[in-house]
Amino acid sequence: MDENFEKMAMKVSYVSIVANVLLTVFKLIAGLVAHSGAMVSDAVHSASDVFSTFVVIIGIKISAKDSDKEHPYGHERMECVAAIILATILCITGLGIGRVAIMDIVSGSENIVLPGTLALVAAVVSIVVKEAMYWYTRYYAKKIDSSALMADAWHHRTDAMSSVGALVGIFFARHGFPVMDAIASLIICVLIVYAAYEIFKDAVGKMVDKACDDETEGSIRALVLHQEGVLGVDLLRTRMFGNKIYVDLEICADGEKTLRESHEIAEQVHDRIEQNIPKVKHIMVHVNPAREEAVQEEAQEAAPGEEAAQKADRKETAE
Repeated sequence: MDENFEKMAMKVSYVSIVANVLLTVFKLIAGLVAHSGAMVSDAVHSASDVFSTFVVIIGIKISAKDSDKEHPYGHERMECVAAIILATILCITGLGIGRVAIMDIVSGSENIVLPGTLALVAAVVSIVVKEAMYWYTRYYAKKIDSSALMADAWHHRTDAMSSVGALVGIFFARHGFPVMDAIASLIICVLIVYAAYEIFKDAVGKMVDKACDDETEGSIRALVLHQEGVLGVDLLRTRMFGNKIYVDLEICADGEKTLRESHEIAEQVHDRIEQNIPKVKHIMVHVNPAREEAVQEEAQEAAPGEEAAQKADRKETAE
């Protein structure tokens, strides 16, 4: 599982690097030749994506390492660290673009050179390529549940959105509103900073022992209650560790059972959860003696089945 995780992540990352390098060069040349500040800003954004993808590669490489003496719970959280670094890079990039845009707006529209047609072409090409890269990266990020790869996918999406802003700004600038090119850069700044915030919030949530989603907890509870010998769930706690789930579980069973029998029930619960929910990495199962009423209810529920079996046996004997 971890090997496939790393292989898929590396494959997507290398594709992202090649695409971003080509786009950065193309958009930078188009922005300089066509005198478009919005397109140059867009090229800077694409360049930051290249660096960001290298951060993703490093984060995933480290997070895929096996547990060791100093890190007995593994290295999964390093992927969250990579996502936080990506969010920081995104935020700095966005604020830099916003600063240049504000300076252009303050300087006045008479100092802004009208962008050329090549800038429009570059914007359209960027929108198509980056949106395709977003869906490609997002697909694999969800498939292997990688927060760092999902952050990289959002890099592609914000680049596509910034290219839309650049396209609109360039279009209006060429039709008598030169300041719109700078305003488009400012809008791009806001979009980038917001995306950085969302990535940062998600990564931090996975690093502070946030509980997993309600649907997964419900699935775990249902699996536990379905196991033979389990009379109830006294406690269920989950926490995210990177993209993995740790579970603390207290179940109740018949207090008259032997230690060996109770241990077998706990083992069965442990194995069923790991088999059915792959994201669960570690489970701690504690068995409590059930209240006497719960044991009686369990016996009553089993009684109709036992009575039917006894009647069937008597009928078979009579025949």
